[in-house]
Amino acid sequence: MKVTETKLQGCYIIESTVFEDNRGCFYESFNAASFLKHTNQKVNFVQDNESYSTKGVLRGLHYQRGEYAQAKLVRVSEGTVLDIVVDIRKESKTFGEHFSIELSSENKKQLFIPRGFAHGFIVLSESATFFYKCDNYYNKESEGGIIYNDTLLQIDWKLEVSEVVISEKDTQLPTFENCLL
Repeated sequence: MKVTETKLQGCYIIESTVFEDNRGCFYESFNAASFLKHTNQKVNFVQDNESYSTKGVLRGLHYQRGEYAQAKLVRVSEGTVLDIVVDIRKESKTFGEHFSIELSSENKKQLFIPRGFAHGFIVLSESATFFYKCDNYYNKESEGGIIYNDTLLQIDWKLEVSEVVISEKDTQLPTFENCLL
């Protein structure tokens, strides 16, 4: 397992060792002991989520506040997405900065997102199946979000606006400056 910290403290790219032969491949997608060794962070994942989306679907930018904040380990089992995280930890030296990475079934990269980040992704392939482990349960009253096209954040989603498919709910999210952290 190769673990690389991104420019955002506590946010890690995880690349598993993949074993391939004429039958296909095998890799360990998560190992708590190895994760702790490489990141010095102990996590207890309690909820697994999965979404299937078609090209251009943008989900995000979402987060959970307070006692329901969530750390996530995300990966793609089919297709390719552009995954985006925004540091919303007010005390962080990278507050308001974002990081993006392509996650795909081909590169098998994963991203660990600590608590205190907004998260979203857009599907770049014809379709994608997206998995994420969470270390806390979802709580509707604690959900928050930031509008995907926030002018302050200047996120490049890699697709033209005309190609973006977004829920009505996500089009109503506040700007970074007006979100409730």
